[in-house]
Amino acid sequence: MAAAVWQGGEVLSSVIHEQHAVHRPYGGVVPELASRDHIRHVSQVVDAALDDAGVAVGELGGIGVTAGPGLIGSLLVGLCFGKALAYRMGVPVVGVHHLIGHLVSAELEDPSLRPPYLGLVVSGGHTALYRIEADGAPKLMGETRDDAVGEAFDKVAKLLGLAYPGGPAIAAAAREGDATAIDFPRPMLRKPGFDFSFSGLKTAVAVEVEGRGALSVQEVADVAASFEAAAVGALVARSARALRAEGLDRLVVVGGVAANARLRTELEAKGRARGFQSVFPPLRYCTDNAAMIAATAARLIGRGERHGLDLNAFSRAPLGGAPGVPGDRVPLPS
Repeated sequence: MAAAVWQGGEVLSSVIHEQHAVHRPYGGVVPELASRDHIRHVSQVVDAALDDAGVAVGELGGIGVTAGPGLIGSLLVGLCFGKALAYRMGVPVVGVHHLIGHLVSAELEDPSLRPPYLGLVVSGGHTALYRIEADGAPKLMGETRDDAVGEAFDKVAKLLGLAYPGGPAIAAAAREGDATAIDFPRPMLRKPGFDFSFSGLKTAVAVEVEGRGALSVQEVADVAASFEAAAVGALVARSARALRAEGLDRLVVVGGVAANARLRTELEAKGRARGFQSVFPPLRYCTDNAAMIAATAARLIGRGERHGLDLNAFSRAPLGGAPGVPGDRVPLPS
């Protein structure tokens, strides 16, 4: 659960209520627990964002809410609260596509960023490449055929007995390991196109762990480092191929996995060798946050876009060309 206040091109506040403690015993997100926790904390999170910004609720000029994709129960909590607040205050409400919010988050680091560029969305629920244009819907270039890369990080962390969330835990363990210790497969590396796959890599790690029995601390670090190298290698290789095929020289990397240090380092090195630039959001805006939704909503409202109180949540929807899906393209600054 998160809330933020945006004004005049600036984030005045950004408050995030973490649920790691809620989900850690299960090694992953439990949808029912997530939505119940949202219900308990949504009012306090919104109040905290307003207090931090020094803004009274009556001063709000509009409300932006994440409409999807995501866990439908959690989405409905935020959506219902946002619509009710907008109705009460007599201000417009707009729904924002979650992935568009992530793409806009990169502009919080680089306000001069403008399409065209290639967007790599990497998180617990998404792994996809999009060509982003100034006009028109995003073009899907490739996506995962099975698990998202962030989900693979979580599952491998659980196999290794590491904490949830898996991304930071794997990265921390990997810093002490040898990335060349185990030659895990680089998924889809020799396949045509730009799709991803991480299920086989996850299985390869499971087989390796089972074959070793009880792992020493060093073995855990080596497996973590070798897995991380394989997963990141696949992301870097497929992204570089798509950039070359599309004739683009900028890659925008967003989502929780964009915080991974190895991914940032390897993409920057590949960019120097291949002549492209990688743009990442600030670390605080890589994982889910409300600042990116507020920034996107401000642009939509500024262009006169409005959504009615019949605005609904959606658990799945591609970017671009999805009838009835709000905010499914990157709105440029006014």
